Amino acid sequence: MVKICCIGAGYVGGPTMAVIALKCPEIQVAVVDISVPRISAWNSDTLPIYEPGLDEVVKKCRGKNLFFSSDVEKHVSEADIVFVSVNTPTKTQGLGAGKAADLTYWESAARMIADVSKSNKIVVEKSTVPVKTAEAIEKILTHNSKGINFQILSNPEFLAEGTAIQDLFEPDRVLIGGRETPEGQKAIKALRDVYAHWVPMDRIICTNLWSAELSKLAANAFLAQRISSVNAMSALCEATGADVSQVSHAVGKDTRIGPKFLNASVGFGGSCFQKDILNLVYICECNGLPEVANYWKQVIKVNDYQKTRFVNRIVSSMFNTVSGKKIAILGFAFKKDTGDTRETPAIDVCKGLLGDKAMLSIYDPQVSEEQIQRDLSMNKFDWDHPVHLQPTSPSSMKQVSVVWDAYAATKDAHGICILTEWDEFKTLDYQKIYDNMQKPAFVFDGRNIVDVAKLREIGFIVYSIGKPLDEWLKDMPAVA
Repeated sequence: MVKICCIGAGYVGGPTMAVIALKCPEIQVAVVDISVPRISAWNSDTLPIYEPGLDEVVKKCRGKNLFFSSDVEKHVSEADIVFVSVNTPTKTQGLGAGKAADLTYWESAARMIADVSKSNKIVVEKSTVPVKTAEAIEKILTHNSKGINFQILSNPEFLAEGTAIQDLFEPDRVLIGGRETPEGQKAIKALRDVYAHWVPMDRIICTNLWSAELSKLAANAFLAQRISSVNAMSALCEATGADVSQVSHAVGKDTRIGPKFLNASVGFGGSCFQKDILNLVYICECNGLPEVANYWKQVIKVNDYQKTRFVNRIVSSMFNTVSGKKIAILGFAFKKDTGDTRETPAIDVCKGLLGDKAMLSIYDPQVSEEQIQRDLSMNKFDWDHPVHLQPTSPSSMKQVSVVWDAYAATKDAHGICILTEWDEFKTLDYQKIYDNMQKPAFVFDGRNIVDVAKLREIGFIVYSIGKPLDEWLKDMPAVA
């Protein structure tokens, strides 16, 4: 029986291993993590992450051929294939601070694998890592190998949160990169055989190590670039009276461009886009390619500009001050159908409003009060370290209250900011909300999901990203 072990029970490791266990009943899969509370949650009825369909998959396999354990060394030593899916945060100090990936957790995982292994192993990079990480890991394993043979593969994940289980069931492609040696090719085939249980062979792409590592960074950079492109257009649309939805619809009809990832918004978030682009920038700089580095930097600059622009719109619309005013924040996760708040634009928008002394009332159907308070008090990049190494949550912010219902959030508020496109926000009783708000009542739609004409009819002053401006907003500067 083939045994697989995955180090890291997070957003990638948990769902990926659960699906492998479901599709390959004859393979024993163990997911290990040093965090005991996280493993306990995976073994309970309330999983540590929210992902549609994940519950069913885990319940079908858990205890049969899928196990969650904090006994890391035991399962690693018994495994034939070891997936490593640990955090690779952006460095906050030292060489490459603010751009380079911090491989501390990766390195300690590699040393531990070398330490406890008693048989040959295939070690698979699953977390997003900078190009050439495999080479570094290979050196650590080889220098500590005690005669054991390790083959390193890169198998980047291309999951989108909210649809991760579907993405795993029917991936666009599975990418496996390995050495171009007979042993390397044999290792690639072993991993390909696992995926071939349910993925058609023509969707399994085998490449060299560097191509696989770079493809992941490139894919995320291209996706983020599309969002920044349409967001840059949204600013121009507001200035000229064009409607960004009509523009992106017309552009997306071109089959060479296609319609996906062309929705203007308050900005992109998530654990990968910014981190991967910063990484790409750093790699370009290290390889003497400043022009290429600056090109990709611009994608992040436009994203930051979009968030700043949104905050400035809010403040300037409300008589240039939000001090002491209650503002309802609807949605905190970086997108709908996930409880993930990593790099969510809501953090920067809320911090901007708090900087102007606003009183925030926040509602998100999947994000806990503890998580929101933690996010708003953390430094940049702290979120990407394991929870036990994050700064302990300080006393909660006085200006922030977290509520469990959109109507409570909006009662007596001066304005509403929609920051996540949860479906329920489209069907709220906006007449009831309007009646219970301070006047003039504002809606700032950062996801373009409300019916603007209907809301204006009720009496709201509405700002929608990239849409023709409300008369009220026309004379207000959008850029500080």
